[in-house]
Amino acid sequence: MSNYLQPAMKMPSLNVKDNDNNLADVSARQTVLPWKMIVIYRGKHCPLCTKQLNALAKMKDKFKDAGVEIAAVSGDSHAQLTEHLNDLQVNFPLYSGLSLSQMTDLGLYISEPRSEKETDHPFAEPAIFVINEHDQIQILDKSNAPFSRPDLNDLLAGIEFIRENDYPIRGTLTH
Repeated sequence: MSNYLQPAMKMPSLNVKDNDNNLADVSARQTVLPWKMIVIYRGKHCPLCTKQLNALAKMKDKFKDAGVEIAAVSGDSHAQLTEHLNDLQVNFPLYSGLSLSQMTDLGLYISEPRSEKETDHPFAEPAIFVINEHDQIQILDKSNAPFSRPDLNDLLAGIEFIRENDYPIRGTLTH
C-alpha cells in the first residue's frame, strides 16, 4: 500500500500562505459548513486552472447549499498568486506556497515547467480532496495532466448524493 493519502484517511494539516502571505492551514474549516473541498491547481500559468477556478466560483453557492466549503491552493509564490488574481473572479480562499514535500506527501503528480515562460518551479498537477465532517478524505481525484478534471456539476451531484444517502467512502479495499 502507498504511503500517500488514501480515501478514508484523515486529512492532515496543510500549512501554506494565505492571500495576505500569512501562514494558514488550508485544510482547516473557515466556516460552519461540515465538509470541505480543497482544489489543487497547477498555478497562474495554466489557463485550464483559471477556467476551473472561475467556474467553481460561479457554483460556490450550490456547494455551500450542499454543506461544502471551498478552498484552492497551488505551488505558486505569493507574487504569482497576486498576479493571477487579475484573471480570477473567485469568492473563496486561494492559497499559495504548496511545497514539493507537501505535494509528495499528498501523493500528487508533479511536473517540471516546460520553459521559463511557463513558470519557475515544479508544480502539482490538478487534484481535488473532498473532506467529510469527520475530516476524512471522502472523495479523492488526482490527474497527471491539466486536461483531466472532474466535471464540477457531476462532482456536486455526487456530494449531494453521498450526504443525502449516507453513502460510504469508496476505494478503501487494500490488496
